[in-house]
Order: sequence, then C-alpha cells, then structure tokens
Amino acid sequence: MKRLAFFFMLIASLGHPNVLLAQNDYDIIIRNGRIVDGTGRSSFIADVAIKGDRIARIGRLDKARARRVIEARGLVVAPGFIDMLGQSEIFLLIDPRAMSKVMQGVTTEITGEGESVAPMNERIIRENEDFYRRYNLKVDWRTLDEYFRRLERQRIGLNIGTFVGATQVREYVIGYENRAPTPAELERMKQLVAEAMRDGALGLSTSLQYVPARFAKTDEIVELAKVARSYGGIYATHQRSEANAIDSSLEEVFEIARRAQIPVEIWHLKTAYKKNWGRMPEILRRIEQARRNGLDITADVYPYTAASTSLTACLPPWALEGGIEKTLARLADAPTRERLKREIMTDSNDWENIYLGSGGASGVLIGSVVNPALEKYQGKRLAEIAAEQGKDPLDALFDFIIADRGQTGAIYFMMSEEDLRAALRAPFVSICTDSGARAIDGPLSGSKSHPRGWGSYPRVLARYVREEKLLSLEEAIHKMTGLPAARVGLRDRGLLREGYFADVVIFDPERVRDRATFEDPNQYPEGIDFVIINGRIVVDGGKHTGVLAGRVLRGPGHHPANGR
Repeated sequence: MKRLAFFFMLIASLGHPNVLLAQNDYDIIIRNGRIVDGTGRSSFIADVAIKGDRIARIGRLDKARARRVIEARGLVVAPGFIDMLGQSEIFLLIDPRAMSKVMQGVTTEITGEGESVAPMNERIIRENEDFYRRYNLKVDWRTLDEYFRRLERQRIGLNIGTFVGATQVREYVIGYENRAPTPAELERMKQLVAEAMRDGALGLSTSLQYVPARFAKTDEIVELAKVARSYGGIYATHQRSEANAIDSSLEEVFEIARRAQIPVEIWHLKTAYKKNWGRMPEILRRIEQARRNGLDITADVYPYTAASTSLTACLPPWALEGGIEKTLARLADAPTRERLKREIMTDSNDWENIYLGSGGASGVLIGSVVNPALEKYQGKRLAEIAAEQGKDPLDALFDFIIADRGQTGAIYFMMSEEDLRAALRAPFVSICTDSGARAIDGPLSGSKSHPRGWGSYPRVLARYVREEKLLSLEEAIHKMTGLPAARVGLRDRGLLREGYFADVVIFDPERVRDRATFEDPNQYPEGIDFVIINGRIVVDGGKHTGVLAGRVLRGPGHHPANGR
C-alpha cells in the first residue's frame, strides 16, 4: 500500500515546477542544427545544450531533456555575431534593447572609436549638449568604470566592450585646439589611458581623419599606445587617410605598431574616392607584407560601398578647430564661406575632402538629425535638398550644419564593390557595422542611419555567401565570431565550444537577408530566427522577447580595485 501511495504522489507531483526542473538536464537544447562553430572548420550536424549562461554539451543528445527544446533541422547554429565596431555606447543609455543589432544576430559589440564614452568632463559634455538634450540624457559618469556600472544597473540588450579613445583624452586635457600637448599634458593623457585600462578598456583607439584627433602627431599616439600595451590592450584605428593619402597613412599604422610593440586593428578598411578605386589589392598586399615582417595587423569592413560620418566632415580641419561654437560662427561669416567653397572644390592630399571624394552634393545623403524640424530631410541627397531650397549646394550644406548645430549624420557614396570584395576575401579581415543600435520604435525611431546598422551580417550571409559565393559559410561565420573575439581578447566567447558563454544565433541560410536600404534603413532583416545571449533567449521565432541579457565585457587590464 505504501509503495502504491508513493507512486500516485509521484505522478501528481510531476506538474509541480520544482519537480519538473529536477527532471531537466539542461535549460535549452538546440536539436539537429548545422553547427558552424566559428573556427572556420567544416560544419556538422549536432545538438547544443545550454545550462545557465554556458554551453554545456555539443553532440548527440537524444535522451537529454531541457526546459526548452528548439528544433533547428535545416537551420544554421552559430556563435552570436560580434560587431568589431559598433558605436552604441550612448544609444544603449537611451534605448538599452539594441534592437537593430540583436535582430540581425549581433550578441556582442566593440566600440570606442577615438571619441570614447569616457573619460568625461564638463568641456566634452558642453560640446555634445544638443544631442544629450534631445534625448533627455543625463551624463552622470566621468570614468569608464562609472559608465559600466550604470549599464549594469539599468541592464543592456547585448554584450559591450570598449576602447579608450586617444581623441577623448586629448579633448579632456587639451580641448579642440591644433597644438601638441606639453610634457605635463601628455603625462596626464597617459594617466587617463592607464585609468581606463584598469577600468576595463580593451585598448587604445584613434579616429585620425577627424578634428581634433587629426591634430595629434605620431609620437603622441605611440606614447599612449605603449600605456595600453602595458595592460595587455591593442590599438585600433580609423587611420589618418582612407583615400588620397592612404599610403603615408598606412605607414603611420605600421610605425605605431612597431614602436609601441602593439597589435593593431584597422577599423573599416577602405580605399575611398573614385580616383583610388582598384587599389584595395595593393593595400592588402602591404598589410600582408607587414604581417610577414612580424607586425600584428588585422582589419575589418562593413559590407557596403557608402560610408557614414558627421556632415561636418565635409569641412576642412581649420574650419572645425576650437569646437562647435567657433565652427558655426565661421559658417555664418560670408567671406569665410567663400574660402570654404574654394577649398572644398579643390582636390587635396592634405585633408580628407569627403564631399569632393563622394562626387559632390549628389553623393551625400542626410542620414540622422538631432533637430526634429530637419527630420523630413532624412533619406534625401544634399543635391535634392539644395534644389528644393533654391540654394547653391555648398550653401545648403553650410546652412544644414548650422540648423542642426553640427549634429547631422550623413552617408557618403565613395567606395567600389570590387575593392569591398577584395577586402572581404582577406583572411585577416573581420566584419563590423560602424553604426549605433537603433529601433523601429521607441526614442530612437525618429532618427535614421546607415543601413549597415540594420543589415550588415544578414547582407554578408545573403549576398556574399549564398548568392555570390565569395565566401563559404564557414569563412563568413569565422569573420563574424571567432576572428573578432580573438582579436580583442574576449575570453570564452566567439566560438560554439563546451564551457563557452552561450551566445548563439540560429538562422535559415536560404531565407536570411537584409531589408534596410539607404533611403529606408529602419527595417529589421529576415531569417534570423533565434538569438541567445548569455544563455537567455532574446529573439524567439524572429520576435524580440524583451529580455535584456547583455553584459559589460572588461578588458585584460581590468583591476578589481578600479571596478567590479
């Protein structure tokens, strides 16, 4: 009788959640998927089991049980994609979901291009106060550790790691002037880099095309890079020229790598402006030769032939010196405008004339604005806006900068498809978006951007893998996962491997595609069915679950005394 009573009690208890949990071996099992593990090796069919935030088993798990079973027959199971340059550090404070990234399979973003999120002081805050005011953003951090702690308190939609910007520490100490630092100022800049490295920065970064980064000489960068290297960091750069002066710019990259004895990542590698089209194979050969000579140089690209940056990048460096208020005053002065027109319409190797390099106003498209009154111009070419307003194109450009107080993001059509394909094929080149995370709803939905922020990874998988067969699926996934993870030293991420963090993307290789266009970028892709971040399902059947499962990823120099 006692045995029979116990049997009925056991049967009744199976509906109790605690008892049910005890019967499950794992939290999630992904069954029968085509595993592309991120190493570049051939794919294979297997099951993946997740327990907590880790991958517990990979193999045949027919008898294992889990809270949730995902049938992945006919689908690809890969590590979550890693955006080698993402630009979402501020956007995550406005909308933590990171929808445009997560919906395309990105589980980790690397950011901090020259102007990083910290260190922060009042001078830097004032320079960007129009943006902060638009989104009611309170800048309540000053150090990288304080920023990281804010993210952890509010929670975030993907994993994020950042570099400390050489531009940022220059602005912090010197401001926006065109001069070298004094010995005391350089020492303070080095201290700020060291503090950021101890807080968890991945290394040092530069954006040398832009003001005031352009005012920094090679020696200054080398000294800061040495500090980052002493903490195990790398150096990442938007190099000084991607166009007419790319040869000397590349030599500077190699010199910094050699003198600072530091690995280097060249962000969004390109050979820009029509006069330089066709030069990518030559540039790749030079990088390969530097690698053979012992320099640790890698690069990344986004899969589009248009770039994106501020509309103010159309101006020569002297027009931007001293900060936004001085720039706006210059643009309001009639004689200065005439000087600007002459210089912008003259080809030069001395600065990156992105307006002329894009073919003029017809090659410049308004991407994002901060002034709500200008939102109607998003997605329009500058030539079209000038015609509507009955203005000279350069006058339209100057007036637009004034109206948006220098906050406009623009898209520049200036690269060739063949150069892009050459870069994509290079084994040392990974993938990035170079774009901040946005969403089709919420506080960032009124602002548009480059389609790369919505579709880079599906675009590679659809266009360059499935349609053109430029890359094998295994090669492409390696460039999106294992390669960038190893480059920035992410521990236990970037591969499908037992014991690694459970960042996983499951997609249909026949259906995956990007939908974002230059004119209408705010569209999520198709074919990304499931995204798992740190063991939690964030995209389920193509729908976002609302789960914020991301984590802060601190770099090799992180010291517990500086942060958690």
